[in-house]
Amino acid sequence: MLELRKLSKSYGGRPVLDQLSWTFKAGEFVSIMGDSGVGKSTLLNLIAGLDTPDAVNGESPIIVDGIPMSGLDDDAATKLRRARMGFIFQAFHVLPHLTLLQNVALPLLLNGLPTARAAEMLDAVGLAGREHDFPHQLSGGQMQRVAIARALVHRPALVLADEPTGNLDPDTADAILTLLQREIKATGACAIMVTHSQLAAKKTDKILQLSKSGLQETTIVNPFEQ
Repeated sequence: MLELRKLSKSYGGRPVLDQLSWTFKAGEFVSIMGDSGVGKSTLLNLIAGLDTPDAVNGESPIIVDGIPMSGLDDDAATKLRRARMGFIFQAFHVLPHLTLLQNVALPLLLNGLPTARAAEMLDAVGLAGREHDFPHQLSGGQMQRVAIARALVHRPALVLADEPTGNLDPDTADAILTLLQREIKATGACAIMVTHSQLAAKKTDKILQLSKSGLQETTIVNPFEQ
């Protein structure tokens, strides 16, 4: 589903990611852990096409569903993101002038799909009956749940999640991770979650550690150590 081929990124001459390679499979829920500043959020932004990798000769360093990202112009990249990807950002990016239902329905409208599933997803994240509320009426944790519903509503092939449970209480976080698992298995999507939480990572199929040496598969001995 997603291939990274010698992906590198530097800022002001300082390397953040260096020759990173990995293959993520369809139907796989993967968490990425690592120290702060190691490049986890940068990696998600590069995969999403929201940032540009360092120039390389030859093949594209990011291949999404068989499509080289570096070969796409802005319009084609936007269409690919809109149709094939779902994003859960730390900063939510919930649109303040739209109701909760309108926020969640937006990916469906942009892709020309029926919007009935928007209400279903709000129910799935515990916000049934709040369809006509606005974001300013919500807590941070509730806005995060709206963002998660919006990311999943159009059944994307690739889900990118940056600390999706960081603003949620433990019970809600567990319910949201279960929802992510269910959606991924039902649709055959690939999901990549950046997290600092060992409990959250333990819910995924595979745990990767990002360091200056690259990506390496790891395990968690005691998931109750946060």
